Amino acid sequence: MNVTLSNGKVLPIEMHKIKIVQKTTLPPASRRLQAMEEAGYNTFLLRTKDVFLDMLTDSGTNAMSDNQLAAMMQADDAYAGSESFFKLADAVKDVLGFRFVIPAHQGRAAEHLLAKALVKPGDVVLMNYHFTTSKAHIDLAGGRVQELFGKDALETASSNPFKGNIDLDRMEATIREVGVEHIPYVRMEATTNLIGGQPFSMQNLRAVKAKADAHGIPLVFDGSLISEQAYFIQQRDPEFAHASIQQVITEMMKNVDIFYMSGRKSTAVRGGLIATNSQKFYDLILPFLPVYEGFATYGGMSTKEVEAMAVGMREMTEQSVASSAADFIKYFVDRLVEEGLPAVTPAGGLACHIDAQKFLPHLPQSVYPAGALAAAVYLTSGVRGMERGTISTDRDAQGNDTLADVELLRLAFPRRLYTLSHIEYTVDRLKWLFAHREMVGGLKFIQEPQVLRFFFGRLGPVERDWGKELTTAFQKDFGMDC
Repeated sequence: MNVTLSNGKVLPIEMHKIKIVQKTTLPPASRRLQAMEEAGYNTFLLRTKDVFLDMLTDSGTNAMSDNQLAAMMQADDAYAGSESFFKLADAVKDVLGFRFVIPAHQGRAAEHLLAKALVKPGDVVLMNYHFTTSKAHIDLAGGRVQELFGKDALETASSNPFKGNIDLDRMEATIREVGVEHIPYVRMEATTNLIGGQPFSMQNLRAVKAKADAHGIPLVFDGSLISEQAYFIQQRDPEFAHASIQQVITEMMKNVDIFYMSGRKSTAVRGGLIATNSQKFYDLILPFLPVYEGFATYGGMSTKEVEAMAVGMREMTEQSVASSAADFIKYFVDRLVEEGLPAVTPAGGLACHIDAQKFLPHLPQSVYPAGALAAAVYLTSGVRGMERGTISTDRDAQGNDTLADVELLRLAFPRRLYTLSHIEYTVDRLKWLFAHREMVGGLKFIQEPQVLRFFFGRLGPVERDWGKELTTAFQKDFGMDC
């Protein structure tokens, strides 16, 4: 939650006590350069022993609560009919209002099941914005994605509180153009990961649902960040200013036919699920579960995780939990804006995002500025973020890069994991890097997978060894051991 200090400054306060700690280290700049070269300038391929602050993702990296850890010790390890599953099913019914639950080992597994069951070759899935794995599963099923974001969704410096909205006119035009028979569902992502974790409004969700219903198209809700989505509606929409997080979630779920989530985010557990009140959709999806995941009462998760997710499902409706990451991310973004750095505004869910094209205006998209910035940030701070730009897209059928709509560096902020001192340290190093940004050069692929290349691809400097030059300049200012 936020508190106002006597000097008028608003400060996010941790609403938890730290009782168990995990040691981290800050490798010297010389080791960071060596580690980056070994990783092929891809932060995904760094070893955690070489990372100081791991802001790669908020997926599966959050701090669990004491109640979640305790629940894991009560797990029923039965292959079929586990009582742990029924605790999760009860939590889903109480919190989300759905009576059918299909567990999966994580969010992309749920996306795989949905694509297998619902997407046919030639189909078009409408959505506010794609996520890498959601698009990949739809593509592999022979379909394609059509994004329907609004005209200002890609403006990184903005005051629009709901940049995740679907453009209703574009939606109607696309339905007429494609044909209802080729649209298996409309997907609303809460919050839109690839454009800065931006939420959509309740009014937009209601309007999208009404339009989808008018055409007989189901609405699928990606609720991986449902807790933060509800918090943003509560904070930014006067209609819900006095509503609880649970009340906002309940209102959202009235507009949903199929819900799915990665539990690794809002529920802080390494798992996922699909939920619905439709017998038809449940019967369509369930047969694929034992083929690709596991039995209906564990779905690829350990029963310990199932127990912890049941607890996390309820805890994510608490005000202090829903606001925990969002408030710190806003503080992070506000500090960068104060220092004149191009952070994405308004602050969204999951991460602080930086506009790499504004940070590194001398680098064209063809040399992957977001990837270069991610590497440069690690070299000068030991902070591991990740690229969310052109590297995160795949090449087209002709082998050409598909240029991303925006080039972002994502600095994820896992829930209840880091403190204000970690933010201030990162801001300081970003400020130094921004002053020396001309030293950062572009990247090129050395090894490139065909699908989801950002995970395993290896890159290197386009021309000069700018990583070494940047490290030398950093050591000159901060010392050899920093």
